[in-house]
Amino acid sequence: MSNHFLDLITKRRTIYAIGKNVTQSPEFLTDLIQHAIKQSPSSFNSQSSRAVILFNGQHEKFWGFVADKLKSYAKDEVGAAKTAAKMASFAAGFGTILFFEDQNVVKGLQEQFPSYAENFPVWAEHSTAIAQFATWTALHTEGLGASLQHYNPIVDEQVHAEWDVPANWKLRAQLVFGSIEGEANGKDFIADEERFKVFK
Repeated sequence: MSNHFLDLITKRRTIYAIGKNVTQSPEFLTDLIQHAIKQSPSSFNSQSSRAVILFNGQHEKFWGFVADKLKSYAKDEVGAAKTAAKMASFAAGFGTILFFEDQNVVKGLQEQFPSYAENFPVWAEHSTAIAQFATWTALHTEGLGASLQHYNPIVDEQVHAEWDVPANWKLRAQLVFGSIEGEANGKDFIADEERFKVFK
């Protein structure tokens, strides 16, 4: 099947080997990221997704926070060294997008539509996932590599304090990106018969 959109999402992959050899400016990438998030659908058009975009020293500072927090989780020196190297590989990138969901929006919808109250937190997770995927794909179209990380909630307190993030913004994921410095790992797929049912 030939389809431009499917071609793009097929080529979008998790890239761990990233660097700072990026030709696009932070201003250009900020506009790209904001546009991708704004155009991502959300339940009831709630637009609950929020983002903090970090470049340069701010990006490196975030991964320094994570590295410091993870030191207490290391079981031995070997584990600590592996974790430190992994955090350094993220810091080696060009930027990080912190994705949040505004809990005030979620609560407002729960109050406005009580019949759906229990669903709105789930739908908010759908919204942030779509925004993350759209942004990731948009970065791919610019020739950048990225990987999606989840070091929340261990750094939530520091993030909120350091970048003056409103208390009602809940951190959901971190998308770290940069120039592609290595190939993606191989990817296998389970059989279609195990995954899909089609009725005609």
